[in-house]
Amino acid sequence: MFRTALRNVLAHKARLLMTVLAVMLGVAFVSGTLVFTNTLSSALQNSSAKGYDQVDVAVAPEHRAASGDRVGETPRLTQALLRASAEVPGAASATGVVTGFTAIADKDGKLVGGGFQSQGSNYWDASGRPDARYPLTEGRAPHGAGEVLLDSRTADRAGYRVGDTVRLSVDGPVLTPEVTGIFTTDDGNVAAGGSLALFDTATAQRLFGKPGTYDQIEVKAAAGTSQATLKSALDKALPKDLVETTTARQLADEQAEMISASMSGLKQGLLVFAGIALFVGTFIIANTFTMLVAQRTRELALMRAVGASRRQVTRSVLIEAFVVGAVAGVTGLLAGVGIGAGLRALMGTLGATVPDGPLVVSPGTVATALAVGVVITMLAAWLPGRRAAKIPPVAAMSSVHAKATAKSLVLRNILGALFSAAGVAVVLTATTMDGSDGQAPMGLGAVLLIIGVFVLTPLLSRPLIAAAAPLLRVFGVSGKLARQNSVRNPRRTAATASALMIGLTLITGMTVMAGSLQKSIDKMASSSLKADYVVTMANGNDMAPDVEERLRKVEGVSATSPMRNSPSRIDGETEFLTGVTGSAIGSLTDLPVESGSFTVSGAKAVVDDETAKSHGWRAGSAFTVAYEDGARQRLTVAGVYQGNDMISGILVDNAALAPHQDEPRDMTVMVKTSQGTSDAVKDRLEKALGANPAILVQDKQDISNEIAKMFTLILNMVYGLLAMAVIVAVLGVINTLAMSVFERSQEIGMLRAIGLDRRAVKRMVRLESLVISLFGGVLGIGLGVFFGWAAGELLGTRMATYELVLPWSRMGLFLLLAGVVGVLAALWPARRAARLNMLTAIKSE
Repeated sequence: MFRTALRNVLAHKARLLMTVLAVMLGVAFVSGTLVFTNTLSSALQNSSAKGYDQVDVAVAPEHRAASGDRVGETPRLTQALLRASAEVPGAASATGVVTGFTAIADKDGKLVGGGFQSQGSNYWDASGRPDARYPLTEGRAPHGAGEVLLDSRTADRAGYRVGDTVRLSVDGPVLTPEVTGIFTTDDGNVAAGGSLALFDTATAQRLFGKPGTYDQIEVKAAAGTSQATLKSALDKALPKDLVETTTARQLADEQAEMISASMSGLKQGLLVFAGIALFVGTFIIANTFTMLVAQRTRELALMRAVGASRRQVTRSVLIEAFVVGAVAGVTGLLAGVGIGAGLRALMGTLGATVPDGPLVVSPGTVATALAVGVVITMLAAWLPGRRAAKIPPVAAMSSVHAKATAKSLVLRNILGALFSAAGVAVVLTATTMDGSDGQAPMGLGAVLLIIGVFVLTPLLSRPLIAAAAPLLRVFGVSGKLARQNSVRNPRRTAATASALMIGLTLITGMTVMAGSLQKSIDKMASSSLKADYVVTMANGNDMAPDVEERLRKVEGVSATSPMRNSPSRIDGETEFLTGVTGSAIGSLTDLPVESGSFTVSGAKAVVDDETAKSHGWRAGSAFTVAYEDGARQRLTVAGVYQGNDMISGILVDNAALAPHQDEPRDMTVMVKTSQGTSDAVKDRLEKALGANPAILVQDKQDISNEIAKMFTLILNMVYGLLAMAVIVAVLGVINTLAMSVFERSQEIGMLRAIGLDRRAVKRMVRLESLVISLFGGVLGIGLGVFFGWAAGELLGTRMATYELVLPWSRMGLFLLLAGVVGVLAALWPARRAARLNMLTAIKSE
């Protein structure tokens, strides 16, 4: 039986090639994901570990939790704590570290590194020795507010040299210090494409709002002192209620865990799409082995007749599947290594810098690739093998088994209807739930519905394909034959169409959701904002208050209001207050007021509906707030408004809030002008801020365009990832048609003999493929719209402005794509059918 199985594999090489390709693509996606994420994680971890070479123990502030009316706070690391750390037995030196956001512009005024990993720190030369953390390759250390050091990668990218003047920003206003030196660093952010600027310690403390204090103290151990011994000595010498100590080894391990955690999200996301491709591939495998077994029915029956048991017949089919899966696993692993290397190179071309390091192909990746290839193939082939083994030899020889019994079809349709009904019911129930509570039920309902539709697909194929009959009549005999061939074997048609259906379901659902969210966010911005412009930092950081002061002085500006966050304690819980300019906020926003008035001044505040509901407040209610400095004040709820994702929470007047803040910082500044929006007005606002690339000045259209760009990027990524599933589905259509042509060789020969020419034969196969593909496309788009609507209903519980938007043009394009898939997939099978020798075909069995 083993030799027989191997002979069958070798005898059907061409037919099994598509199955091998389908499995290989899925395995390649899985192994490529593992290789890429493992390589990236390893490179980042190695780079991060190098950053701790000059520190043995780090001293950080101990965060104090909020309790009662006291807001949680973080103590400062003072100069006295730095001296105490340096004097601890076993300490060779102690370095005070100050860090903060620092955006650097290149010589064309564009932001270097995208802003999210743009950092600034201090160059420590208090002892008169160079800072060992940052070896200088050119120039000297910075001294005073007008000097700065740049890391070598940033200097190369931006084109800066020693002596140049660089434009940078810490919290809004533009600074123009001179570059006095270039340094190298193993900092993980720089290795990943960020930038690092170094100031002298006093300047860094002033710029980052920490005069005389530090964010961290890094202690270097003396020769012969271990990290654990030094940590123990520091714990004894320093006040435990102010600081916490961590060894460099612990820091490196924590950093490695954080990197692994961040990589796990990317890995899981990519593996989901790989799983979809493999899931689609299972239809092809099952279809292929079903047809192969059907073609060898008499052969298997003869083997049963001469003594082979059912188990041996099933085992022979599984051995074939094992060989196919092993070949697909090995080739998929090799292709996956190439995909992993390609993704790493692609990140470099897209501007994301990846630290140097070897390509990581772990034993786990190899085992996973081989296991996935073999297990998926054998599972998909098991049912056809078992079905073949159950056929009595006499019945198989006389082809009594050829058609499914009415009983089996009825049972299948009943099961499909039950699954579909259950799936629809669960999805509809989930739409009535609130937010995250409905996610799990909706996922379960979606799975049940897809399974139900798949089981019902043979039943659905007849009426849906019959609906295409009027169009097929245009093609004469070829069209009539194509329709009949499409419904001749409903199960095979269903399995072929389902592979394409799954891919288009996901693509359509994502498109419906993205379009609806885009429309909803646009509506939210236009309905809640009267301001002409919204000013923010490019990386989302807070801004210095003088940004709003500069904007207020610009010609034509009629109203401005910053929005700033401040922690507070209300009823023993932490609540964040949003400070605004009370006299201007009404002219800058248009938030629906449910009760009371939108009045923000003095001791009057307005509260969004969710916060009011959670505290049991209404217009006229009074509550006591404990500000971050511990001071208490009695506030009155002047009004309750409908909050949204842009503006929500407790709005209070900055005049009342600012006296209780040590360092007021603005998240956003809203600006209204007498001339409305125009290029000239926007240009004046940007010039008032020093044409700072780290600050975004956006009108409503700019905000909408940015959101649209984000959704487009996400959608394109999803389309690219789901393209793998569509390619696998195309292989399935090709495979089904090719084997169908082989099965119908005698029939095609007879058609040729009675006058059907080669062109008509080609047309018949192409139309059959087109009908099957469009059938799968219609099902996929229909399910995608339903799931997109259902997910939108769930989002609507959290987003009042949500409304369903059906992308008709995109859906038409998807249906056209399904048709193109059908036409392209039929090229080779149609050509093969047309080239059959009619006499040889008539004599075939």
